[in-house]
Amino acid sequence: MRFLANLKCNHTRASFAKYAQILDANLSANDDVTVFPPFSALDLVAHKFKLGAQNFYPCESGAHTGEIGKAMLDEFGVKSVLIGHSERRELGESEEFLRAKFDFAVKAGWQIVYCIGENLSVNEVGCTKEFLAEQLKNIDLGYERLLIAYEPIWAIGTGKSASAEQIEEILNFIREQTSAPLLYGGSVNAANIGGIAGIANCDGVLVGTASWDATKFLELIRVVSHRYTSLS
Repeated sequence: MRFLANLKCNHTRASFAKYAQILDANLSANDDVTVFPPFSALDLVAHKFKLGAQNFYPCESGAHTGEIGKAMLDEFGVKSVLIGHSERRELGESEEFLRAKFDFAVKAGWQIVYCIGENLSVNEVGCTKEFLAEQLKNIDLGYERLLIAYEPIWAIGTGKSASAEQIEEILNFIREQTSAPLLYGGSVNAANIGGIAGIANCDGVLVGTASWDATKFLELIRVVSHRYTSLS
């Protein structure tokens, strides 16, 4: 089971250092954990978890004011990137731009966590599968370092997760199109992660709010692994 933490616009260098210290004290070498901190909190410390980038610009470096290029991520040993998160799409990242980021990340050999998901109106009219299929057409589903994260937009940060039955149906649909590991994201918490982890085609979770506190994030892992009964 893979556990990915999207810290979004949270944590300073100082607070992330404490966050990382708690994870390092409690994770084992067998835990498959990747944390995506804000760029300003990346560090050069060796951790028991992998560091990922929430965002990047598809360039090595150059005249791209305010952007983060590959040379910068290389300095921190980052080999995993998020692409297509709904919060980035809402800021104007088009399918064309997402494809450019995807192709650049493939050339770099990075692990790609590609996010797809529908809004509430699409879900309510029963067009989720058609909507997701269109999003998936934008990328190479055969890329060997690809992970697909299904994140229904109506469940992100709302506290309202999709039911296990809904998640299973959609992940089964995505599995018909790719052999890439499949993740679920959208208000994952300690109460629902057990059911989510039991879904056959669910290979992991992309956690937002519930991952921002290191101890709470470890509690999610404990529910699945039945370890970490005493967290520091």
